[in-house]
Amino acid sequence: MSAETTALALAALLQAAQIGLAAMSMNRDVGAKWNAGPRDRQPEFSAVTGRLRRAVDNHFEGLVLFTIAVIVVSLSDAGGILTGFCAWLYVLARVAYIPAYAYGWTPWRSVIWGVGFLATLVMILASLFS
Repeated sequence: MSAETTALALAALLQAAQIGLAAMSMNRDVGAKWNAGPRDRQPEFSAVTGRLRRAVDNHFEGLVLFTIAVIVVSLSDAGGILTGFCAWLYVLARVAYIPAYAYGWTPWRSVIWGVGFLATLVMILASLFS
């Protein structure tokens, strides 16, 4: 498996872990019964829970673009040191993004997001110019 596809698999596992982390935080706020129910009415969540939920949504958005980048790199056979480095940088940025968002690290949350986004764009551009 290439570095890029390995990073993609780990990014998917990270997304699953984020979903679990957000669910545990929701359980602490409102109880497992609400979390397992139909969620017809949304209760008030703590600031951390709200941020963890938004971080999950944000990673879904970033994961789509990162997946496209990995597919483009793979299909164009453009994988190399640069794209592998960028793929791992994306994963590391996403790991760092979770506490940065959860604890409101300003402006670092945005900086960390930007690193992952830029790494993804570099992968796509490297594929186009290979």
